[in-house]
Amino acid sequence: MFRKVLVANRGEIAVRVMRTLREMGIASVAVYSDADRDALHVRVADEAVHIGPSPSRESYLLVDRIVDACKKTGAEAVHPGYGFLSEKAELPRALAAAGITFIGPDPSAMDAMGYKTAARARMIEAGVPVVPGADAKDFDTLAREADRIGYPLMLKAAGGGGGKGMRAVHSKNDLKGAWERARSEAASAFGDDHVYVEKLIIEPRHVEIQVLGDKHGNVVHLFERDCSIQRRNQKVVEETPTPSPVRTPELIAKMGEVAVRAAKAVGYHSAGTVEFLLAPDGSFYFLEMNTRLQVEHPITELITGIDLVREMVRVAAGEPLGYTQADVQQRGHAIQCRVYAEDPATGFLPSPGKIEVLRTPSGPGVRDDGGAYEGFEIPSFYDPLVSKLCVWAPTRELAMARMKRALSEYVVGGIRTNIPFHLALLEHPEFARGRYDTGFIPRNEATLHTSGSLRDAGDAMAIAAAVHRALADDRAAKQSARESMSGGGAGGPGMSPWRMGAIAKLR
Repeated sequence: MFRKVLVANRGEIAVRVMRTLREMGIASVAVYSDADRDALHVRVADEAVHIGPSPSRESYLLVDRIVDACKKTGAEAVHPGYGFLSEKAELPRALAAAGITFIGPDPSAMDAMGYKTAARARMIEAGVPVVPGADAKDFDTLAREADRIGYPLMLKAAGGGGGKGMRAVHSKNDLKGAWERARSEAASAFGDDHVYVEKLIIEPRHVEIQVLGDKHGNVVHLFERDCSIQRRNQKVVEETPTPSPVRTPELIAKMGEVAVRAAKAVGYHSAGTVEFLLAPDGSFYFLEMNTRLQVEHPITELITGIDLVREMVRVAAGEPLGYTQADVQQRGHAIQCRVYAEDPATGFLPSPGKIEVLRTPSGPGVRDDGGAYEGFEIPSFYDPLVSKLCVWAPTRELAMARMKRALSEYVVGGIRTNIPFHLALLEHPEFARGRYDTGFIPRNEATLHTSGSLRDAGDAMAIAAAVHRALADDRAAKQSARESMSGGGAGGPGMSPWRMGAIAKLR
């Protein structure tokens, strides 16, 4: 097993990975940009290495900086988290050349599934159902294929995901403009303007299957996650199991079997996710495979009891899974709400700034994977995710009640967040019944924004933040007075090991 692992990421996912490393007795190394010098993941790590300026293209996206940080600290392996370099095959190849282990799949599997058109072709060969579609190198070819497939259509960037370079097209008159916009966005996001076309499935659910494989040929699935609640093709809320009338144990078993077949077709090991569109009639189609840990992985951990990061580390070290599909069981229901520093009242514009007050929820069945702390400034250079709030309960109804309670306890002052929007969403009767698809938020956005629960939640949060700030100021004044009398200072008795990370070795 490894003695020291570098986490090539930032924020909540870096903190989450480091927690498991600590439980495994493995030392952790953080990397940080100028903007993240005081970030939580730097404080939590045993060591930290500065890798460049604030823009990610000058720091977190530079493979050579990650390799150099490993050499400087003696890290034997690298966990990439998600985003940044997590699906870039050049990172594991560069690490292998330096004698460092990549905690993730083989680069050949990343190549096979990373480019969407190539992945579609590979899945067709493996007998995996895919959405009817076609590649298109130029507009004339695109127009011919669009006529053949039939409208409505979806244009997608071949070289990336995350909602970038995607455009729905409902008529032939809209095709040229949508193609140009999709190409421009794809080029900006991925450095590649290649766009392909798929049939637009009406009112689908976005359901993904978590897979996990080892280097000995064993692959299992860990059931599904429903990621249909999306805004501009970005996931907002995820839950498992899928609360759908079409969901049956037989359907999920079939989707799981197809996902395992897809993973085996590319020799996949480590944690990965096969994403599908699930039509109202129960038919499903391969979308893509994410060859990394997903943002929403905690809810799978809650219903299975399996620590996916631990399994990734074990697999990278050459250990077998040690269990079969029959051993993997699911229990209860889990929901995740992504808490972003953004303002629902202004079209969800980012709300970077200093967190003046932070009180996170706790209690039975509540898990908050956060990457910030009171006093930390949310930078404008990166995704504005503050934390991932997850709950578990025996049933969906209890899980929803628990999530409402947890959200109502969440207090953030100094920045705007989408917490009130989450509360309004949970109050929506159709969401409560589990009757939703990927178009739910666009169809109901006006109702959600004018919801009384959203306004009430916003007012309540503002009041709670003010009260919390006043109490904090009072505590700080009393603490200052005590320190003046005792001569104490920062780093004294009572400071938690995680806060003491602030004075960790910065290289």
